[in-house]
Amino acid sequence: MPRLMLSDEFWSKLEKILLQEAIYNQRNLRMTVEGMLYRMRVGCPWRDLPEAFGSWNSIYKRFNAWSLSSKWLRIFKALSIDPDCEWEFIDGSYVKAHQHSAGAADKEPQAIGKSRAGNTTKIHLVVDSYGLPADFEITGGEVNDCSTAPDLIAKLPDAKAIVADKGYDSECIRGQLTKKGARAVIPRKRNSLKGNADMDWGLYGYRHLVENAFARLKQYRAVATRYDKLKRNFESMVAMACGYLWLPM
Repeated sequence: MPRLMLSDEFWSKLEKILLQEAIYNQRNLRMTVEGMLYRMRVGCPWRDLPEAFGSWNSIYKRFNAWSLSSKWLRIFKALSIDPDCEWEFIDGSYVKAHQHSAGAADKEPQAIGKSRAGNTTKIHLVVDSYGLPADFEITGGEVNDCSTAPDLIAKLPDAKAIVADKGYDSECIRGQLTKKGARAVIPRKRNSLKGNADMDWGLYGYRHLVENAFARLKQYRAVATRYDKLKRNFESMVAMACGYLWLPM
């Protein structure tokens, strides 16, 4: 029997949300979800799922259908319904795109781009004051942090301060945060004329919370390396991992 990820307590909490999302409560629903989580954890091809979870093809089809209707994203949002957003921390992290993720038979861009590491995808993540995921965006690896930040920040709950590294040093971002009533705790670049006299270095020291969140998410192999051809499927993998971090809360 493969190692499972859902205790009875976790399943009781997750099952209520699944049913609220109009997911049919079939007899093997728990093992179907366990199969999806197993694939997230070990990063194996779908057809290599252990038989204990049921038919691999049925599990993949359900995962693909749930991704198409953004169910895993909504499940993540339902689990993270009460983040502590006094402080918010934002950062981006590269994910190597495996060769099996290339060649999707779809005309839409699938968020795989060229960067120094070759074919990569980028996860832009925001965590709350406890280091738990509050929201994220998936882009190609070539996309600059400053390009994605405005749209991501616009979706966030109001916060007293938003903390980021100097990759987010932009007057546009600083102005957006001021309009939201948040303090920008972002160090200015070396060539800045304004300097960092107004920086709260004590609060900036807690920026490790977002780095820690990436470390926890990348314990799951299907998040640390992208195997999914479709952006929406990889996005669902990240949403599953983020939601799993919220289950003990």
